Amino acid sequence: MKKAKLSDMKGGWFIGNFEPSLYKTNDCEVAVKTYKKGDKEDKHYHKIATEFTAIVKGKVKMFDRIFEEGDVVVVEPGEATAFEALEDSMNVVVKLPGANNDKYLSED
Repeated sequence: MKKAKLSDMKGGWFIGNFEPSLYKTNDCEVAVKTYKKGDKEDKHYHKIATEFTAIVKGKVKMFDRIFEEGDVVVVEPGEATAFEALEDSMNVVVKLPGANNDKYLSED
């Protein structure tokens, strides 16, 4: 049996090939991410991984669209999006496969 705190994980990522990790693997990455209203992430894309974002709480903006609690956004490799928390939010994010250094800032 193991026990950990999400707050001890880098950015909420607790499964994947990074430190710390509760399960070190390149097969996938899993995080529970919390945001305050107004938090943003720069527009970026992945060349290898598909990213699944489940909005557990709040409203967010991705692909210039608003998503809310219960929505799941699937971002395929090569699709670029920025992120903005329109309300305090919590998301579960899964990346398949886990691909180190697979985050690229978008120029457009």
